[in-house]
Amino acid sequence: MKYTLCALAGATALAIGLAASSAMAEDAGIIVYNAQHESLAKEWAEGFTKETGIKVTLRNGGDSDFSNQIVAEGTASPADVFLTENSPAMVLVENAGLFAPVDADTLAQVPQDYQAASGKWVGVAARSTVFAYNTTKLKADQLPKSLLDLADPSWKGRWAASPSGADFQAIVSALLQLKGEAATADWLKAMKANFTAYKGNSTVMKAVNAGEIEGGVIYHYYYFGDQAKTGENSKNVALHYFKNQDPGAFVSVSGGGVLASSKHPKEAQAFLKWVTGKGGQDVLKNGTSFEYAVGKGAESNPKLVPLVDLQAPKVDAATLNSKKVTDLMTAAGLL
Repeated sequence: MKYTLCALAGATALAIGLAASSAMAEDAGIIVYNAQHESLAKEWAEGFTKETGIKVTLRNGGDSDFSNQIVAEGTASPADVFLTENSPAMVLVENAGLFAPVDADTLAQVPQDYQAASGKWVGVAARSTVFAYNTTKLKADQLPKSLLDLADPSWKGRWAASPSGADFQAIVSALLQLKGEAATADWLKAMKANFTAYKGNSTVMKAVNAGEIEGGVIYHYYYFGDQAKTGENSKNVALHYFKNQDPGAFVSVSGGGVLASSKHPKEAQAFLKWVTGKGGQDVLKNGTSFEYAVGKGAESNPKLVPLVDLQAPKVDAATLNSKKVTDLMTAAGLL
């Protein structure tokens, strides 16, 4: 009798322990490895939870850090969803075979230009390459007509970028796809001779604003975000859009994908559908991220130059090669 009671108590304790573990897992909801801006992802997560009741736990980090982490974790990854700022990180995970197919209803919400042909990940937002310049140092007729012009010796010591970041590496990925390896290697070699390195796009813009440098290659939303606040880091800055299908007019796609190993695949797919649908895309229109909405019929923030007017080059975001880019940049002494 004593043995039976002990066994029963042990079984009860085990059941309680399992229930507690299950409750803890459920309490975390879906886990999102988020390489997007924390404030934007938080708005998405809160909006989704408010509408569906499904909790979202964000783990914040960078594109390359998280993509490499997911590959290292493999099928043991605790992540349900991966969000990036740029598409090369999505490609790395896709090539490792770690994404589940995105639900057809979700893919139908986004134009094919902003999703992988494989259907394994989908665009959630976009950002445009720009040349931010100091208006007291450069006039409109002195601006580079092409990103490639910055390789000219006349630009030596006059422009800046943040080569270590995933943002700039995505831009180089587009250059590689559009112009080929030899031309990209030559441009990077000239870049090494001409440019000044800063850590982060916002730091580049601050340096331009302060007159430390005449111009810099960044993404557009750093300027609009600062203007929406105090404008103190952009009051002397204007944006030059290269247009004309130039590599410098590259539009980078931010991606979202569901891990094949997700413990909550239904909820993870629902989150991705919400982000690419009206709720998530309205956050881009009305919020403070100033990134472009990419959903069909979705409107971006009215302060932005319309996507259609950017005259971006045709780039297959699903094939941008981050490994080759880092190899080329390392060879040029930029990393």
